[in-house]
Amino acid sequence: MVRLIDMVFPGDANHHGTLFGGVGLAHLDKVAFLAASRHARRSVVTAGCERIDFVAPARIGEMVEAVGRVVRAGRSSIDVEVELHAEALLTGERRLCTRGLFNIVALRDDGDDARLAAPGEDDPADDGWLRTTEMVFPGTTNHYGTLFGGDALKLLGKAAFVTATRQARKVMVMAATDRIDFRAPIDGGDMVELVSRVKNVGRSSLSVEVELWAERLLTGERRRSATAEFVMVAVDDAGRPRALDGH
Repeated sequence: MVRLIDMVFPGDANHHGTLFGGVGLAHLDKVAFLAASRHARRSVVTAGCERIDFVAPARIGEMVEAVGRVVRAGRSSIDVEVELHAEALLTGERRLCTRGLFNIVALRDDGDDARLAAPGEDDPADDGWLRTTEMVFPGTTNHYGTLFGGDALKLLGKAAFVTATRQARKVMVMAATDRIDFRAPIDGGDMVELVSRVKNVGRSSLSVEVELWAERLLTGERRRSATAEFVMVAVDDAGRPRALDGH
């Protein structure tokens, strides 16, 4: 299973203040691509998708979560079922926005007749870490062809924000970054997985640790590329720190 989490900002919304349909479709296709690539460990392309109906909107300021899982694998094709949910961060209210079935084709080298593996069962274990994926495209790479450090920081900060807000269900702002270490470069075409969890809880602040892992989609080789720790503070309408529940 592959999960992508993003926020609905004004630049991704239409004139109604809801997520633009094209952005939602892009999230679905990206998750389907990542799930199929992880399963096949081959270059894959989207061949088509079944009818997609948008049953509920995602509004500015909400989080959207796209989850994709492989449901069928043939000789060269893979079906990936994808769902897109919206979540109100302050209440936790969730609703299904849309779902779709994407048909992905694995490209083969001459003489490669190996059949794709059948889909397995998802691991239901919850170890307390939030996992979300992204893809490194050329627009986010530097002149060396690796992920630009500023874009890596953006991903780390977004993971910390989502993790802290889901924990507190309060308006959270970034107060500090205790430490950020870049350990290995991330190449264009890699998938990145952000793994985050709340480390410490104070009166009005949370400490969130985030790891950024890079994964080569054709081989599955993974490396921990960055680690960071963020201090996130709950604030009231005036921007002043407010106590978290239980304090």
